[in-house]
Amino acid sequence: MDIDTRALLIFAFIGIVAGFVASLLLGGGGGLLRYLLTGIIGAFVGGYLFDVLKIDLGFRSKIVSEIVTASVGAVIVVLLARIIA
Repeated sequence: MDIDTRALLIFAFIGIVAGFVASLLLGGGGGLLRYLLTGIIGAFVGGYLFDVLKIDLGFRSKIVSEIVTASVGAVIVVLLARIIA
């Protein structure tokens, strides 16, 4: 397995976990694909917002930090989708 495949799998894992966490916090079901899409979009939104607001979570583990960032972004995305709908 080369580095690109490994990075893609890690990114997908983070997206799925973040989407699942957002669904736990806000309610609502969904399958693996929905968790993945919500988490990936949330990762971009959370990463952008944390960068603009200069927020550093202070976790030693990079993957935990990325999961939290993506989860916060996924919650924002779900809330915005509910407001628009």
